[in-house]
Amino acid sequence: MLVRFSKMISAAAAASVFCVTVWGQEAPAPATPATPAAPGTPAAPEKKVKDRAEYDLYDSITKETNPAKRLESLNTWKEKYPDTDYKKERLLFYLTTYAQLNQPAKAIDTAKQILAIDPKDFTSLFYITNLTPSMNDTSPAALDSGEKAAQGVLANLDTIFVAAKKPAATSGADWTKARTDAEIAAHKTLAWVANTRKQPDVAQQEYRKVLALNPGAADVDYLLAQSIQGEKKIERQPEVLFLYARAAAYDGPGALTPEGRKQIDDYLSRAYKGYHGSTDGLAELKNLAKTNAVPPSDFKIVSVSEIAKDKAAKEEEFKKNNPQLALWTSVKEQLTGPNGMQYFDTSVKEAALPKLRGKLVSESPAINPKELVLAMSDDTTPEVTLKLNAPLRGKAPAGTVIEFEGVPKSFTQSPFMLTMDVEKEKIEGWPAQAAPPVHKAAPRTGAKKKKK
Repeated sequence: MLVRFSKMISAAAAASVFCVTVWGQEAPAPATPATPAAPGTPAAPEKKVKDRAEYDLYDSITKETNPAKRLESLNTWKEKYPDTDYKKERLLFYLTTYAQLNQPAKAIDTAKQILAIDPKDFTSLFYITNLTPSMNDTSPAALDSGEKAAQGVLANLDTIFVAAKKPAATSGADWTKARTDAEIAAHKTLAWVANTRKQPDVAQQEYRKVLALNPGAADVDYLLAQSIQGEKKIERQPEVLFLYARAAAYDGPGALTPEGRKQIDDYLSRAYKGYHGSTDGLAELKNLAKTNAVPPSDFKIVSVSEIAKDKAAKEEEFKKNNPQLALWTSVKEQLTGPNGMQYFDTSVKEAALPKLRGKLVSESPAINPKELVLAMSDDTTPEVTLKLNAPLRGKAPAGTVIEFEGVPKSFTQSPFMLTMDVEKEKIEGWPAQAAPPVHKAAPRTGAKKKKK
């Protein structure tokens, strides 16, 4: 495919969106206690600031909105207080700051440091999950890390997203959306890892899970189509075409850009015609795909080979049930073709054709005719003229079925007419005619007497 999509989500954007939704701020607040106690204030026994200067550094970092300046303060904090009780909290600030500065490699490295302290830290799991595909690091270690992080996100959804942990400033709808977004991100990463490992079945399962959560994810329809197409299984081509049609036709929330949709639509037209043989039904396919993220269970597109096979079967059945009409159809197709006259001269003229059947259109003369005009392909269109060696007795109504064997003598393409000589004895179907009345001689009366 020629379409190139931008990265699913930039590192900074992914981190920022998620954290704003979940924690209500760009950088996540440290774990309990939320803020270190100021000097002279009772603090939780497990964590304490070293002095007022450390507290002031911490406080300035929480208020700094410029990530570059925040990074400077973090480096100062790390330099002056390497053994702070708030190592994990500091690393969390580093993590989100690197993400905002679009430094994904450092963000992932920082997330791994946090997981070494707390293997279930959801923030770190989420960042690694989101950043793994955008980094495009296909090394076994990177794939394992991304897979493990995505699985960790899924495993901890029910623990993180509970009503008791919802921030007061976050609405219920936003809280639910944050959970769904995290779940979608995990399945997308698992799909990317599986695709990279050449595991299409696994990747496709993950893509379908995303579509179940978000039917408007047109980019996933596209990716799923590519994954299936990569297997090169002709029997799955209808599914591939449907998914491309979805990516091209869907214009609701989550739709691709107009340029991307146009490019996919152009490819779809070529691919559909190549598979089906024409664009018949393509508009209906797009309409169906526009309102369905995945194809219905009974969805089918007939292939060129299936159409040809069905046509051949129907022709064979037609020949079997209508041998005479089938023969005539074959002859007429040749006669009406661009080389019709040549075909007549070399293959038809003066040839003894097998028995054919037609329906009477007209006869000449009207009584005891010596010439019959027959329709062969339908009931009324004149196609064949039979010239008899002797007249038939009586007459017959139009539509009478006549079977005959004859020898073609002449032919015109426009108007179409094949003229044949036929012996009277080789005409079948002419209705029997009543015998003409026999006129007996009247008896003679008043005969003369013989002379004696």
